[in-house]
Amino acid sequence: MEQAESRLPEKRRRRRCVVLSVVAVLIVIIIVAVVLGVTLSKTSSQFQSVFMSRCEKFKDSDCQKIWEAFQQAYVNKDPCKVPMEAYDPLIAAAPFTPTCNRMMFWSKTKDVVHDFTDKRDCFVTLEDTLLGSVLDGLTWCGKEGSNETFTTGCPGWDDCDNPVRSFWNRVSAAYADVACGDVTAMLNGSITAPFNNMSIFASIEVKRFSAPRVRSLNVVLVTQEENATNCTNASLKDLQKELDQGITYSCTEVPETKIQECASDPQTPCGDCW
Repeated sequence: MEQAESRLPEKRRRRRCVVLSVVAVLIVIIIVAVVLGVTLSKTSSQFQSVFMSRCEKFKDSDCQKIWEAFQQAYVNKDPCKVPMEAYDPLIAAAPFTPTCNRMMFWSKTKDVVHDFTDKRDCFVTLEDTLLGSVLDGLTWCGKEGSNETFTTGCPGWDDCDNPVRSFWNRVSAAYADVACGDVTAMLNGSITAPFNNMSIFASIEVKRFSAPRVRSLNVVLVTQEENATNCTNASLKDLQKELDQGITYSCTEVPETKIQECASDPQTPCGDCW
């Protein structure tokens, strides 16, 4: 009896330690949840801020309406189940305006193309339009049960029908749908197949060029001094076969250095760049 009584305080101390440990764990969980919630809200807020600031550079645009249409495509959805069609309301909210004879498409030449269009007002790429400019270089996705926009932990480009891939496929289709007049495409002449069937240009854009709205397609094949592919490349023959009957085709091999020089010389007429 005396031995049991002498051990009672030790049991109480153990119980107290267990209770305190449980409380400590709960406090940590609460803190982590709060911090995570604040971080997610901050991430979502930062993404929206970038979206809106980029959008507002385009005058007379209802950026709030465009943001809401954009969110509808992916928020509170499985990030691997966002099809191209999910962005239809976004296209309706910010439709593309045709710029006949100035529309530039590209494949594997993004840096060269945009260095040129940034310096010279000769052509307009998808990334120069409102939707292309607003989301260029960004990553985003949603999650089921959440109204947040996430910028990390999103599926990769080739993983599934994810929000980023579906967006670019959809806007590329919409941009090609309004292509008109003489259309230009800048392709990479330093790779084996400048016209790659897996590229957006080949699988989506070219298939939407329609005559007589599109009169011609001029391919600018950007070449390096070494390992250059020329306009007789087999893949470019495939490109010609894909074109709608009535669209004329031409191809010009142009050294990248010449494009860079022309981009830096505003006195050179756009038509003389290649």
